[in-house]
Amino acid sequence: MVVCAFLWSIAGIFIKLLPWNGFAVASLRSLLAGLTIAVYMAIKRYPFVFSKETLLSGILAGSVYVCFAVANKLTTAANAIVLQFTSPVFILIFSALFFGQKIRKPDLAVVLVVLGGITLFFFDQLGPSTIAGNFVAIAAGMFMAGMFISVGRLDPVARFSAIVIAQGFAFLVGLPMVIATRPVLNGVTILSILALGVFQLGISYILYVKATATCPALACCLLGAVEPLLNPVWVLIFDGEKPGIFALAGGVIVIIAVTAWCIWDGKEKDRSAQPA
Repeated sequence: MVVCAFLWSIAGIFIKLLPWNGFAVASLRSLLAGLTIAVYMAIKRYPFVFSKETLLSGILAGSVYVCFAVANKLTTAANAIVLQFTSPVFILIFSALFFGQKIRKPDLAVVLVVLGGITLFFFDQLGPSTIAGNFVAIAAGMFMAGMFISVGRLDPVARFSAIVIAQGFAFLVGLPMVIATRPVLNGVTILSILALGVFQLGISYILYVKATATCPALACCLLGAVEPLLNPVWVLIFDGEKPGIFALAGGVIVIIAVTAWCIWDGKEKDRSAQPA
């Protein structure tokens, strides 16, 4: 899970290095990622499962991939990854709205605190592009929440199928922009898209599915927090992009609130699982 989170964290810098449209990045990244995961499934002899459940999960996950790549082209890498990291809050909201799950006081508290942190992102660099990028990043968090809910109901083999469907969906969504813009190919762009497709999105999701089979959900959540912490660091070091002071404060609030809630929720689940 640690390696998985590290691979996720390199997305921002490689997307920034590619002088391509965000949809084109998402399309070609997912093409390579889909091929990577398909090869792994063939080696392991996993059957491809196509059903309403895997299709829905795939569309939701593919929407995450597209929104995240586009957001990185419109706003800072820090904004894109931290706003996507709000997905646990949207899981709470969707679970209450669509599945009648009761909202506990700590759940409500984290929702309000995270929403407060999100508002701080809109006090920095208020250009039309940045504002649009922030909203696209929030949409990525919403789609990711839906993805977690739907994928969580699949068995491990079906999850791989859903991820392959997701890569195909993202590839098709961005393909018109690939054709229209004809992305420049050179040494840097080829290495960057290979790093994104094969390692950052392909191998990382293989590791994620394997990790969730044995690693407790709380540990996955906490170790996954490595991604929003490292992502803007790589971009700062290699691209010089700095988040604004308000966005930095909002990011700290969001990461601390979500991580604290994960710890509390994990302990509550452990208590409820213990015999009376």
